[in-house]
Amino acid sequence: MFEVFATLSSGSQMILVFFLLLLLRVPVAFSLGLSAIYAMWHMGFGLDMVGDLIATGITKFSLLAIPFFILAGTLMGVLGIAERMVLFFRVLVGGLPGGMGVVGTVVCLFWGAVSGSGPASVAAIGPMIIKGMEEDGYRKAYAAGLVCTGAALSIVIPPSIGLVIYGVIAETSISKLFLAAIIPGLLMGGIMILTLPLGRDKGAKTGKVDELCLATMGDLVDTNLSYKKRLWSTFRDSFWGLLTPVVILGGIYSGAFTPTEAALVATVYALFVGGLAYRTLTFKKLYEALSDAAASSSVVMLVVAYASLSGWVVTVDDLVGTYSGLLLGLSSNEWVILLVIMLILLIVGMFMDAVTVMFISLPIFMPVVHEMGWDPIWFGVLLMINLSIGLITPPVGINLYVAANVTKLSIESVAKGALPFVFTCLLGLVIVAAFPTLSLMLIEIFR
Repeated sequence: MFEVFATLSSGSQMILVFFLLLLLRVPVAFSLGLSAIYAMWHMGFGLDMVGDLIATGITKFSLLAIPFFILAGTLMGVLGIAERMVLFFRVLVGGLPGGMGVVGTVVCLFWGAVSGSGPASVAAIGPMIIKGMEEDGYRKAYAAGLVCTGAALSIVIPPSIGLVIYGVIAETSISKLFLAAIIPGLLMGGIMILTLPLGRDKGAKTGKVDELCLATMGDLVDTNLSYKKRLWSTFRDSFWGLLTPVVILGGIYSGAFTPTEAALVATVYALFVGGLAYRTLTFKKLYEALSDAAASSSVVMLVVAYASLSGWVVTVDDLVGTYSGLLLGLSSNEWVILLVIMLILLIVGMFMDAVTVMFISLPIFMPVVHEMGWDPIWFGVLLMINLSIGLITPPVGINLYVAANVTKLSIESVAKGALPFVFTCLLGLVIVAAFPTLSLMLIEIFR
C-alpha cells in the first residue's frame, strides 16, 4: 500500500493524508494545514512560504462579511429579536391545525436570512420552535429535524456566508448570487411544509396556536386582547426585527452598499434595535454575543486560512487539470457529469463542513463548470443546496449535534427526525438542477 501511495503525485498524497487525519479525529482546519505542509515539503518547497500563503489567503475584503454576519445573527439572538419574531408568527397562524410547523418553517427561513449561520440559527431559535411544535402535537425529534433543516438552508438564503465564500473562490458576483438564491430558498421552504402532516402524532389535539403561545410567552403580549389586537401588538413589537432582511438586501440591491459592507450594516442595525428599540442591550449580553461570534468566526476563518495552503498545492501540482480532465472524460453528456459532481458533493458533505468542501472541490469543479458552459451563478446556488444537506446528515451534520444538545435527545433520534427533510432537500436539488431559470429569473428581472 505504501508503494502505491509513493507513486502518487504530491497533491494526491495531500488529499489522502487529509482524510487520514480526519479519521484520526484531527480538527478539519489542522488536517488541511498539516496535509498541505506535508505536500509542500514533499514537493521540495521551503516552509518559509507558509506564512505568506496564509496571510494572502485571508486578506480578502469580501471575507470580512463572514465575522460580521455571524456577529449580527448572534446579537439578534441574544437581544431577544428572535423571540419577538417567533411570537408574531405564532400569533399570525391563529387556530390553524398544525400551524406551528408552518411557523417553524417560516421562522427558520426568515432567521436564516438574518444570521447566515446554520448552527447559530439552531441554537438561537431552536428551543422556542421545538417547544411550540411539541405543544401543537408534533413529535420532538421531527420538530428538531425541521429546525435543523430550516437552519441548514441559511447557507442558501441570502445573506449567506456560504455564498460569500463561493463568490470569493469562484470570482463571481456575490450580489447576483444573493439574488439568485431567493426563489430556490423559498422553494425549499415550500417543499418542507408539504412534509408537515408526517410529523404529527395521530389524534394530536388541534389547539389554537395563538392560545398555546400565550400560555408559554404571555409575558410579551397582553392575553386579554382580541386576536387582531394581539396580532398588531406582536407585529409592532417585532417590526424592527422583521425589517432586518429588508434593510440588508434592500441596501445591497439598491446599490447603497456592497454585500461585504452589508455585514457591517447588519451588525450596527442589530445594536441599534437592541439598544434603542428594545432596550435589551447590556454589557453582559454584548460580551456574550461577541465571545460566541468570535468562537464561531474563528472556526470558519481558520479553515479559510489553511485552505489557502492546500489551494496553492492544488494549483502547483496541477490537480485541477488532472481531476477536471477525468470528470470531463467520464461522459459527453452534461447531465451525467453534473450528476457525478452532485453525488461527490453529497458524499463528501457527510464528512466535512461546507466551507472545507468548497475550498477543496471548487478549484477542481469550476473549470468543468466553465467547460460545460454552465452558469456559475446557477451552479453556486445548486452547490449551496447540496451542501446544506450535509448539515443534516451524519456523521458530521453539525446542526444535528446542536439540536441534540438543545433537545437532550440522542443524535440518532434527531437524525431520524430529519430524514424526511433530507428527501425534501434532494427533491429541491433536482428541481433547481432541472430548471436553471428558477435561479436566474430575478437576475434577469433586475438587470
